Amino acid sequence: MVSILITTYNSASVLKTCLESVLQQDYADREIIIVDNASSDGTRAILRNFGQEFERGCAGKSETRLRVVYNDANRGFAAGQNQAMAQSHGDWLFSLNPDVILKPDFISTLLAAAGLLAPAGSGDPGESPSKRKIGALCGKLLRWKPGATNERSNVIDSTGIYFLRNLRHLDRGSDETDRGQYERREYVFGATGAAALYRREMVEDISVGGEFFDEDFFAYREDADVAWRAQLMGWSCLYVPEAVAWHVRRVTPERFRQLPDEINRHSIKNRFLMRAKNISAGLYLRLLIPVTARDLLIFGYCMLFNRRLLSGLSLFWRERESIKEKRKWIQAHRRISDSELVRWFDNHPRSLPAD
Repeated sequence: MVSILITTYNSASVLKTCLESVLQQDYADREIIIVDNASSDGTRAILRNFGQEFERGCAGKSETRLRVVYNDANRGFAAGQNQAMAQSHGDWLFSLNPDVILKPDFISTLLAAAGLLAPAGSGDPGESPSKRKIGALCGKLLRWKPGATNERSNVIDSTGIYFLRNLRHLDRGSDETDRGQYERREYVFGATGAAALYRREMVEDISVGGEFFDEDFFAYREDADVAWRAQLMGWSCLYVPEAVAWHVRRVTPERFRQLPDEINRHSIKNRFLMRAKNISAGLYLRLLIPVTARDLLIFGYCMLFNRRLLSGLSLFWRERESIKEKRKWIQAHRRISDSELVRWFDNHPRSLPAD
């Protein structure tokens, strides 16, 4: 069974279309768990109507099950997805943003690919990424542009996450026109959390203190943190281009200056939080010059143009003991050496063929 997990917060403008695409999936054995983080824009009315329509049209006629949870406060994406995972029963957990439209065969295509390749490995450190167990899968995400003449564009949103040597993480192919340049199955560093399929076995293996997505992140970069932790523990991520979806991308590096301070605070905070838990001293030394240059650029911008953004870093002092414990657990459970991991940190997108 696949558990489809959606966390919403003021998503009324896109939610109905997303849910319609979920119900149109051709994979029948699924459950849908939706967590709403105290939306105030009409999202809850849409969810209530969806629940009523589901009861009338779907209950008893398929294997699909639905549960909607209403939170009293905005707990953030990470906590919302963890909350949904705790109530799920699927062998596979599908993290889905409410601003994504799925092709009807999206889930079944990913599962078919996992079924063909997943049994190959065991997660042992000595195995190459192409032979380890697949813990995550992602498809080709294109840009959804609500209200545009061609809403479902052929502009690429993501074909997997990759890291630069300065520890920025980006989406492969972002803003490129899709001309078939990403048409082969490949192992990538990780999946963007907008539409990522995770194996429950991996979720249980890499969760820290019961948290798959680190709730200190609140929102933004938590999917890259999961990808890094999964790589450390010997799990691979498979990109499957035949699985296609469309995603509204609101947060991009190019829009940094136009984004609200709250988003940028979380983004800066989470860059350092992700590093504090996952990087080893050896890997840090190998990447020291580009990482330090990027850090100085960030601090310089904050000091000269917007000191309010520095407040996000106060988390490290408030939660220093918790962060230390998380790092201790992650580093004690890692199965992959720095020499193998460092190959993924490059100034060009890295991938490995999965033929």
